[in-house]
This record gives sequence, C-alpha cells and structure tokens, in this order.
Amino acid sequence: MIATEKTERRPACLLGSKGGLSILLLALMLVVSAVAGQSGKYPQTIVFMTDFGVVDDSVAICRGVMYSIMPEVRIVDLTHQVTPFSILDGARFLYGATPYYPAGTVFVVVIDPTVGSTRKAIVAKSKRGQYFVLPDNGLLTLVEQRDGIEGVHEITNTDWMIGTKLSSTFHGRDIFSPVGAHVAHGEDWTTVGPEMPVAALVRLQLKAARLDDRGVTAEVIATDGPFGNLVTNLDAEDFLQLGYARGQDVPVKIGSKEMKIKFVRTFSDVALGQSLLYIDSRGHFAMAVNQGSFAATYGVKPPVELFIPRAGK
Repeated sequence: MIATEKTERRPACLLGSKGGLSILLLALMLVVSAVAGQSGKYPQTIVFMTDFGVVDDSVAICRGVMYSIMPEVRIVDLTHQVTPFSILDGARFLYGATPYYPAGTVFVVVIDPTVGSTRKAIVAKSKRGQYFVLPDNGLLTLVEQRDGIEGVHEITNTDWMIGTKLSSTFHGRDIFSPVGAHVAHGEDWTTVGPEMPVAALVRLQLKAARLDDRGVTAEVIATDGPFGNLVTNLDAEDFLQLGYARGQDVPVKIGSKEMKIKFVRTFSDVALGQSLLYIDSRGHFAMAVNQGSFAATYGVKPPVELFIPRAGK
C-alpha cells in the first residue's frame, strides 16, 4: 500500500501518461518558438551612417521614417560625423564595421555629395549576406574587395519610397531610409528596381601600397577621428616585411618631411608628446603622438605619399 501511494505521487510525465507527454511536448514547442522568434527570419538591425552631423534634425527624421515602417527595428548609429562629402571615409568605416555584424544586417549609408544628380541609388547584397542601401558612388569599394558582392538592384520602385514628390536634396529621408526599413522587414529586396551588373558599380580609384627592393611606398589616407593619428593603406604584414622590430627607430618620409620614429606596441610605450609608429586595431601601419595630434604636430593633411625604406638601407 505504501509503495502504491509513492508511485501514485510521482509526476505524471515520469509515469508515461498521455497527459504528461502532452505537457512535455507543449513545453518543447514553446522553447522552440521562443528561439525562432529571437533569431528571426528577417534581419532586425539597421546600421545607419551619414555625414549629416547631429546639430539639426536630419538624422532624427531618417530614423523616424525607418521606425514608421518597422517600429520594432533596432537602429545602430555607426557614425554621423563622417568628414563631409568624404566617400573614402565612408568606405573605410563600412570596411571596418561590417565584420562585426551578422548576415542579414542592413547598412543604410548616406554620404552623397552628388545627391539629385544622375548617380544611382542602389541596394546591394554582399556574399556575407549583408545588405547595403546607399548611393552608387564608391562607398562599397573596400567591402567588395574583401567580401564580394552577390547582386545589385537600382532603386526605382516608388512604392518603396515615402512619396512621389521626392526632394532633390534629401534622399536620405525619401529613398534610403524607407528602402532600408523595407529590406530589414524582410520584403523581397530584388523588387526595389531593376538588376544591374556588379561590374557596373562605381569604384574608388585607390592606390595600393607597393613593396620593392628599396622599401614600401604607401599613402596616408585619413586621420583617426579627433585624435590626429595618421591612417594609412599599408597593411601590417607588408610593413613587417621591411625588417623592423619593435623598439627600433624607423626612417619615414611623409610627403617632403623626413623623420625617424620609434616602432612600438602602444601609445604608452613612449613618453607624453613623443611620436610613435604602431599597428592599429584594423591591422594597418599608423603614426601617432602620445596624447597629442600627429597631423597637427607635423602639419600633415591627407592624402599624402608615405615611403619607408627596408631596414639597413
């Protein structure tokens, strides 16, 4: 009798009852449903970048357009402080950020110095499965070189825009923001307009670093935000082939300026106000002044040629 009472008090699912199995199956279905809801069929993140700045309402208006189409979307502001009209800066920021976002992420980029002209507005999909809604003006150059582009469609479908009376100067609001939200919502991005050949994309004409018996010829392409560090197109691997070790003074020619600068691991490896060479967080050769501005200290304004001889020459 005691054994029977203990048995009857066991949970129904352990007894193999139909009711217990039903509860277990229902619980599993709820877990699967929750996971599916979190991962989602549709991309839920828009990464937004412009050269608008934040002193007026332009960014907020564009975000409002996106939210009005897809209220639940997450909008990540990559930056709105891109150097005005600098397609190269926009291209390198995209190149730096995209590896850290998953497939399905939508990048809406408005650096558009020829807005209202015959330049095309496009949606492109990379071979990593990310989407790019932007003007066809070279912004995709570096991403394409690394990731490849799977397909491109020109934006012509007015149903994807916010009205037929489009501004000739605010395509960020009227075209790129609504299209980005529709793509993020999971709508068929190929219906945005006609397909165009990937080969027809506008590309920046960028100089590649050249390594030879004398040394390496490269280019200072930008400064690093407000700090004044010099950003170059010289990969760390190419620089290291020159034969310099950390702690050595390296002869450098920037434009017509010649100097020797210590190659170190990080800023604090030299005294305050002292110059240094280092490998930046994106794997490129860079120059800085510890807690100062290299660009201001040496009067360097990109773009400018850079030459470093091989060690011992």
